Amino acid sequence: MAEVRIAVSDIFKKDISSALQEGSSCSEAEPFALQVTDNSMEPEFDQGCIIIIDRSGIVRDGAFVFAKDSHDEYIFRRLRIRDGRHYLEALNPSYASFEIQPQQVEGVITQRAGKRRSYHKWYD
Repeated sequence: MAEVRIAVSDIFKKDISSALQEGSSCSEAEPFALQVTDNSMEPEFDQGCIIIIDRSGIVRDGAFVFAKDSHDEYIFRRLRIRDGRHYLEALNPSYASFEIQPQQVEGVITQRAGKRRSYHKWYD
């Protein structure tokens, strides 16, 4: 299966910022949910499961993060910090790891949910 990355468009950014300026009750710092669209993070996160991203979460080595890659596309990976350098790695060994800058991290995954209650899990 091909890796799925989501491009960040300027239109999307503009729509969000204008909604916030118009007095919306949403905040950029509020947690939000996304669905996992590929198998890059299996076996911990199956394709189709829902993840909760907290933009104010604590970023540390081993955290599951939502970040932008070098092509300005969003990606979900585990953060590894080695000798002051930051890397994103997939749990599925079929996908390559790559280096990022710390400011590319957009949020931390705090929860996983699926169709069964036993699949729900919290991350801190």
